[in-house]
Amino acid sequence: MAIREIVYTPDPVLRRKAHKITNFDKDLQVLIHDMVETMREAPGVGLAAPQVGISSRLIVVEYAENEEEDEDAPKKLYVVINPEIDEASEDMELGVEGCLSVPRMMGEVNRHLQVTVKGLNRQGKPIKLKLKGWLARIFQHEIDHLEGILYTDRATKLWRPADDEEVQDNV
Repeated sequence: MAIREIVYTPDPVLRRKAHKITNFDKDLQVLIHDMVETMREAPGVGLAAPQVGISSRLIVVEYAENEEEDEDAPKKLYVVINPEIDEASEDMELGVEGCLSVPRMMGEVNRHLQVTVKGLNRQGKPIKLKLKGWLARIFQHEIDHLEGILYTDRATKLWRPADDEEVQDNV
């Protein structure tokens, strides 16, 4: 297993709509493992296959739901194949985002506070996730990558953080 190279803008793979996954073979399992390792090494809280140069509908997310209150809260790993937002709340919130594929840049993005995501797990079995808050934001950000959309496309304001400014979790 290996750490994969993260691609950066303006790489064209980041602007393509990713292909649906239909083959749940050993190669897919290797890609999932590599993406998890790459996300952790970066470090980030989410990674989409196009960010490692693969135009496939696969995301990995690792986040502790109570991380704001307890930084030692256990993190949960999500692997979602062919994810889709099934439902989204009308309520939205402006929040600061960064991205591993858009280094040294931050932006304010309006996202739904709650989403329901459906897709497949790593064995190809259907899953449905009801997500809220920061976790919902991460999933929306990663699913956007599968559509060829970067957070900078949705941002109402973009800036380069100062050297001493705390950088938001890279998603």
